Amino acid sequence: MNDDEDLAHRAAMHHALGDPSRLAVVDALAFGEASPVELQSLLAMPSNLLAHHVQVLVRAGIVRRTRSEGDRRRTYLGLTPGALDALVATVGRSAPRVVFVCTQNSARSQLAAAMWNAGSPVPATSAGTRPAPRVHPGALAAARRHGVALTPTAPRRAADVLRPDDLVITVCDQAHEELGAAPGTAHWSVADPARDGDVPAFDAAVTDLAGRISRLAPTVHPTAERSA
Repeated sequence: MNDDEDLAHRAAMHHALGDPSRLAVVDALAFGEASPVELQSLLAMPSNLLAHHVQVLVRAGIVRRTRSEGDRRRTYLGLTPGALDALVATVGRSAPRVVFVCTQNSARSQLAAAMWNAGSPVPATSAGTRPAPRVHPGALAAARRHGVALTPTAPRRAADVLRPDDLVITVCDQAHEELGAAPGTAHWSVADPARDGDVPAFDAAVTDLAGRISRLAPTVHPTAERSA
């Protein structure tokens, strides 16, 4: 991209962000993905108006659409990775514990909890909506490659782990669709590395999770201490 193209791109981004409703969309997606219906409910915005603002943000490269790995009819909206590196979430939250949830609790959620615990004073654990018998070997290998201190724990069912005051972060489309959206929760649409099962897929999951955790962890503060 030459200087003129860079200027044009930056101008388009500033134009896209120069509307309060579009800024509200970006703020709503700062913590994770949401379906258009979820976003419409959260922002109390008519569907046609939301569609217009989303389209402007998509054209500017700020927002992207992805297809759910669970319900393939569903689309998620999320911030394009790296598009707004200067964006810092201004709304903090507090929680006694973070719980990362995926379907089998064998890869993404286990990795996320280990990475979160390495850099946040708020303890994290993980669970699954349909727990697998064991942690995926690919997740263990990826943790070793990336220096993640993952001590595998037997996959656990979300219903047996979740408490009302947890900050719940689903890292799997299917788990999010099974649990449903709820106030105070977040959804990260992280591609399932076990679907391909190869090294690049697991490395991509670690990279995706690391970026998201680095953005969210500084905004989450501990409340009363409780054991994880």
